[in-house]
Parts: sequence; C-alpha cells; structure tokens
Amino acid sequence: MEPLDNAHAQEAVYDAGWRVVAGAIRARFTTGTFVRGVELVERLTSVAEAQQHHPDVALRYTHVDVALTTHDVGAITSADVDLALEISQVAQQLGIGTAEVPSVVEIGIDAMVSSDLAPFWRAVLGYEGDDEDLADPHGAMPGVWFQQMDEPRPQRNRLHLDVYVPHDVVQARLEAALAAGGTLVTDRFAPSWWVVADTEGNEACLCTWQPKPDAGEAADQG
Repeated sequence: MEPLDNAHAQEAVYDAGWRVVAGAIRARFTTGTFVRGVELVERLTSVAEAQQHHPDVALRYTHVDVALTTHDVGAITSADVDLALEISQVAQQLGIGTAEVPSVVEIGIDAMVSSDLAPFWRAVLGYEGDDEDLADPHGAMPGVWFQQMDEPRPQRNRLHLDVYVPHDVVQARLEAALAAGGTLVTDRFAPSWWVVADTEGNEACLCTWQPKPDAGEAADQG
C-alpha cells in the first residue's frame, strides 16, 4: 500500500467526522454511556477483523476515540480511509455521532547532542525509541522528540509542547490562546505550526497536518 498525502486523506474522510491529526486519521464518537461504547467497539472490531486492518481504540465512559494509520507503512493509506468510512457507517447505524477530534500532545526538547539526552529520558519515563523520538510503550503518555539546535539558547525554555489539532480548529485555538494572555512568537511556519508563549515566555507549538511554506514564503512571513 502506498502512503496517502495528508490533504487527500483529509478530503476523503472529512464529511464523516474524521480529522488528520499527528500522522493518523482520528475520530471521537459520542456514545453517551459505557454500554453504548462497548457496543460500538464490538461492531467496529468485526469490521476491522474482516479487513485485517486494526485501529487504535480508546473506550471511555461517554465516548470512543479511534485512530487509524498503517503501521507497517508508517503512514496513512487507503486502507485507513476505507476502514474509517466503514466504522462511520457502523456508528451511523447505531445512532452514534462524532465530536471534535481531541488534540495530540508531544514534548519537544532542544538538544545539542540528542544521543546524550535520549538515554536519560528513556530511563526516567520508561519509554522506548531511538535518539530522535521516544514513545510510551503503553501508548498512554505524550511522545518526546529532540529538536536539533545549532547553538544553545539559554534565554528561552528548552522544553516545549507540540499540540496537534485538526486543521479546521487551529485558528480558534490560536485566538483563544492569545485572548488568554498569550503572545504569538512566530507564524513563520504557518499553517504547519504557530509558536505561542504564555506570559512568562513558556512556549508551545500549535500544529496541523498542513505543509509549511517553502523557504521564500517563510522568509516573507518572518
């Protein structure tokens, strides 16, 4: 299976309530009760088994979160799109709708030599991974990645949050952050990500699947 680019994947599943967030197609189904959630999970399990393609599923009291990506390809493929649309049909048959897709958070750490830092963070967090990206083996905690620096930047925080949100939510999230006292550090890389900071300078990036501008466009925005 060939990877799908994010734009085509998003277009294919948008009307069904799915959003591309952090490298996967995601949806939140509002079940209202735990029993209804179990019913949905049982039904989508049958569909996934029939396709021999399996989603990540999180069952909560009032909702079910579903994420789809093709792990052996390391990207979104047509198999994910097909299964997403089938799951949506199942949910529709059960009278279950969708809500806004939740954010996905990662922690970025500035690093001069990431191979010196990664073993420490693997040990502290009990994570798995290499010298670039670390992940919780249980899938419950935020991922960690190391941002290569050319020189130390002691005047700013060395850790920041990457908050991945649906592309059609990011503008409202940005406006809310600014209204809450935050500042826009840069929109040079928008619409891929915006850097914002709280009143004491602690930074976060609001990220989407959309590609960043090319070098010329970024220079115009800087």
